[in-house]
Amino acid sequence: MNLQGKTALVTGSTSGIGLGIALKLAEAGANLVLNGFGDVEAAIAAVSAHGGQVRHHPADMSKPAEIEALVRFAEEQFGGVDILVNNAGIQHVAPVEEFPVERWDSIIAINLSSAFHTTRLALPGMRTRNWGRIINIASAHGLAASAGKSAYVAAKHGLVGLTKSVALETATTGVTCNAICPGWVLTPLVQKQINDRAAAAGGLDQARHNLLAEKQPSLEFVTPEQLGALALFLCSDAAEQVRGAAWNMDGGWLAQ
Repeated sequence: MNLQGKTALVTGSTSGIGLGIALKLAEAGANLVLNGFGDVEAAIAAVSAHGGQVRHHPADMSKPAEIEALVRFAEEQFGGVDILVNNAGIQHVAPVEEFPVERWDSIIAINLSSAFHTTRLALPGMRTRNWGRIINIASAHGLAASAGKSAYVAAKHGLVGLTKSVALETATTGVTCNAICPGWVLTPLVQKQINDRAAAAGGLDQARHNLLAEKQPSLEFVTPEQLGALALFLCSDAAEQVRGAAWNMDGGWLAQ
């Protein structure tokens, strides 16, 4: 896979899934625009070591004006966005009747609306060049629900729907749009849930096992590297007719 001369914008890419995908795209030769509030210097160093040029933009993905600035920054730095990976996301767990309204609004804004804004801004350039790859990082929760995660589930279901609509609108072009739906990945977001479980009862190892056993039959976490490899495939010519897919990589979660 050769992505020399292509530019990838990956939101939420200073750690976890986003960084894993950025590393794989950089290995294939793409230039990267990173975004996020993690350890920026470490992320830039890691991606730079894999080849290609790399920049970072600190856009708050809940704010449309900052998202516009992010896309414009990518265009100014590298001439356009060829690969858009919408990965930014946050989580909050609470019953619907206790769910803080401001947390609902933030989750919908960052997990769903941000993908709409980046897509609407990057898509015109992709159409002009007649080549582009839009990859939305949804979740197994984009295809199935869990209690206590109403906002996250709603946003990820919405992201899968957005993926399908964009895929249909670009079906006769060289632009594809697909979603990846990971199961449990040991990201900082998931580690917090494990820590919360461990604090309530039992140790970390037991909390980790219990989390996996509830949903993921493989009893193993999906890795950012595996998700990066799938994203790289979706950028390839072999995936030209993969359009509007919601591709679950979940250790058997949705096979149940």
